[in-house]
Amino acid sequence: MTQTGVTGTDAALEAIEELRAIHGPLAFFQSAGCCDGSLPICLHQGELLPGPGDELIGVVGGMPFYVDAELYRRWGNPPLVLDVYPGAAEGFSLSPCQAHFVTRPPTPGDDRAPACARTGERVAANHAPVRRLAADDR
Repeated sequence: MTQTGVTGTDAALEAIEELRAIHGPLAFFQSAGCCDGSLPICLHQGELLPGPGDELIGVVGGMPFYVDAELYRRWGNPPLVLDVYPGAAEGFSLSPCQAHFVTRPPTPGDDRAPACARTGERVAANHAPVRRLAADDR
């Protein structure tokens, strides 16, 4: 881990670059409230301004990552890993096609480059293969 409070898996960094190419600069917010407060939201940079309770814990993929300071303190100021899991995002977060961003603690193997979730196969935090749903499965 670097000194930043957040890093990204290769899948997350690839998704950020794809979204940045489409939408321009982005920003991530991990709130403590409603609207999937347990998941980070990805927005156009400037669409939501950081509030007095938001703490910039790092930059991932060149984009700022803010966390509710009280929530982050209650969690014990842990290092976070931004990752991408299969399944469409709920709410209003920008997300890669049929995938969503998650934050999780670092796990063994984070130094390995996981495949992009869009390819259909990847390794999740528990290192079990995750298969994207085919159109027939939905």
